[in-house]
Amino acid sequence: MSDEDDLEDFEPDLDGLEREDDEKETEEWEDYRKEGEDSEEWMSTPLTEDVMKEGLSALCKTGNGLAHAYVKLEVKDRDLTDIHLLRSYIHLRYVDVSKNHLTDLSPLNYLTHLLWLKADGNRLRSARLNELPYLQIASFAYNQITDTEGISHPRLASLDLKGNHIHMVTGLDPQKLISLHTLELRGNQLNSTLGINLPKLKNLFLAQNLLKKVEGLENLSNLTTLHLRDNQIETLSGFSKEMKSLQYLNLRGNMVADLGELAKLQNLPKLRALVLLDNPCTDENDYRREALVQLAHLERLDKDFYEEEERAEADEIRQRVKEEAEPEPELELDQSSI
Repeated sequence: MSDEDDLEDFEPDLDGLEREDDEKETEEWEDYRKEGEDSEEWMSTPLTEDVMKEGLSALCKTGNGLAHAYVKLEVKDRDLTDIHLLRSYIHLRYVDVSKNHLTDLSPLNYLTHLLWLKADGNRLRSARLNELPYLQIASFAYNQITDTEGISHPRLASLDLKGNHIHMVTGLDPQKLISLHTLELRGNQLNSTLGINLPKLKNLFLAQNLLKKVEGLENLSNLTTLHLRDNQIETLSGFSKEMKSLQYLNLRGNMVADLGELAKLQNLPKLRALVLLDNPCTDENDYRREALVQLAHLERLDKDFYEEEERAEADEIRQRVKEEAEPEPELELDQSSI
């Protein structure tokens, strides 16, 4: 069996993507990154053959089936500043170079069989690489990346860019990123949701940014999970009926003050779970009931599922409001009495 056949059968492990923000993980990485930024210039430490030998594993057949090569490399937390040596290891499929001091990943352009890449906690300013035809999972979390240019891998399914310095999403071409279904941008400096025009996307994580509203997501018809926790959102405009698959929406820790804004979510037919904790509107009387009156299909608000009694009460209120809004029939005059 060739390398290409093996790659065709590869199924990425993407369980647990519908998660709450992991604050402990964020704090640990922030401490690690601060330590790195506060340190003096790192001594040059290139990847060596000895370190390679320690990190290589998973012996597999090569493309012609007549030879074997190691396909997995783990060299995290080695103070590496240079991975030029990787250019010679063209059969690698799984590479972990996390927690080093790398500023350049260009040697990875030679790894055309690469399936899985983890480069978290380095000093990267860009995630740009040549198109890697088999790359399916890539993580560049907690670096110093400022943009999303140069990411065009056709089989990329999951892209993690959390904890960087990205202000605006640009260069993510839906014609090239035809397999991308999970995009993690938590903990950046985004001030807009424009540029995320990726119709195949299912999971989008935008927590801990500087967002004031939702815009430009109208074409995300396959999106099921949207995390917007800890932003500055005041209005719920921007949610379109074309977002017909959205089931889970996390708006915790924003600035939504008016429960009337929830009416703007009525055009989301599959919305079942909504998180609004730590918004001003949650202080209003009958907050849970009013949310269900506005959103009849909602099954869970914050951490609690709705009970049948709550649903019945909301139905009754909704019916009463509807009746009150209907105009009274005009009385017809009796012609015989004139």
